[in-house]
Amino acid sequence: MFTVFDNDRSISRRRALLTIGGLSGLPAMGLSSLLTRTAAAAAPHVTGRSVIYLFQQGGPSQLETFDPKPDAPSAVRTVTSPTQTRLPGVVFGEHMRQLSALADKLTVVRSFQTGNAGHNLRPLVGPDSLEANIGAHYARVVGATERDSGMPTTAVIYPRSVDEDVPRPQARGNLASTGPYSAGYAPFVPGGGGQLQKDLQLSIPRDRLVDDRQGLLEQLDNIKRSIDSSGQVTAVDELQQQAYQVLLGGGVTRALDLSQEDPRVLQMYDTSQYERKGQWNSVNRGRAGYYDANAACIGKLLLLARRLCEAGCGFVTIHAGYAGVWDMHADGNNLNMTDGMDAIGYAFDHAVAAFVKDVERRGLTDKILLVCGGEMGRTPRINKRGGRDHWARLAPLLLHGGGLPGGQVIGQSDRQGGQPLADPLGPKHLISTILSTVFDAGLLRLAGGVPDSVIDLASHPRIESV
Repeated sequence: MFTVFDNDRSISRRRALLTIGGLSGLPAMGLSSLLTRTAAAAAPHVTGRSVIYLFQQGGPSQLETFDPKPDAPSAVRTVTSPTQTRLPGVVFGEHMRQLSALADKLTVVRSFQTGNAGHNLRPLVGPDSLEANIGAHYARVVGATERDSGMPTTAVIYPRSVDEDVPRPQARGNLASTGPYSAGYAPFVPGGGGQLQKDLQLSIPRDRLVDDRQGLLEQLDNIKRSIDSSGQVTAVDELQQQAYQVLLGGGVTRALDLSQEDPRVLQMYDTSQYERKGQWNSVNRGRAGYYDANAACIGKLLLLARRLCEAGCGFVTIHAGYAGVWDMHADGNNLNMTDGMDAIGYAFDHAVAAFVKDVERRGLTDKILLVCGGEMGRTPRINKRGGRDHWARLAPLLLHGGGLPGGQVIGQSDRQGGQPLADPLGPKHLISTILSTVFDAGLLRLAGGVPDSVIDLASHPRIESV
């Protein structure tokens, strides 16, 4: 991997330098692809907006988050008390208190169904996305990196991206999947063991990096190089200069370095108060430390995602699931609904609310679309242990920003919160909404070199238009 050491003993952590090794796909793409953004990126069909997809793996419950049913029969009824939002007649679950106060800025979908009741990565990666992370479609159009800064256009961040001491990534499935495209369009995975981290071995002390620029460039020039899918090759000197700037710690490492953030903003995103050390040890996921790690990191992950978007990344996936912490069967592996929402609900609520307030203050509400959802929902009927099981017919979905108007509740579920009353929305609607945020779908059809697959996905009816 690209490992850049700093000989300054006062620096106790090396993550900001080491993460350059997470630039996935370099060997497959070649240096020219890695460090050159295609001409399409500057074209009028690219809106300049970004997307953050906070993936709640495990399957969050619609009844305990954004569609409570306090008047349903006792075997179905929401297990926590509803919270009145700022929207008349609209209530959220008890653990969504901060988001309740921001409901006029949010879009809640109550008729969304994934059509999936198994643990996987749908709809983020699945048949509807052509088995590619949705971000890969974006990268396929705009290129893998920003031309001037070397910033990857897509990224996947795990808790270890913000805290080296938490358990390793535990996604059920490959969040870096590129489906029909080459591995060159795989996302940047800081702290997650990307392809470059596995395939490339190049270790350089920082003082040598500064003092022996020519030696570094010679090593870079020896890396396997190939022409990218567009057939474009930029001048070697320019590419080498970009590589040097990236490795020295340009926009990528600055974006990853949360210590450069305003301390007041860091405090606003801090969710460590929701850790409950040892309280969840009755189940395997608690003993593994997953609930506490998720609670401690989710705020910083959203902050990191915002910083990456500001630096030029167009699609950021946050894995907020740790092998399924939103799974609440009430068995040996998983907490029941009440304890499960205590373990992760408050931290999620705090983190997303902090993000909403932060991007509004920074004037980024229209520039960044936040998507929050998992691979499925939970059964309307509570099982005999106090948990809810897998459910394909309805799942919670929360959207914010990206040009969507706030204060929307789209769709309606039945009395038991088990399925839409009418006009169900699904993964294709969500994928189209996302791609229509980063692209002008009409102009996309006129652009050269755009795969038909991307045009088709972006042309499906969107959530707000159904």
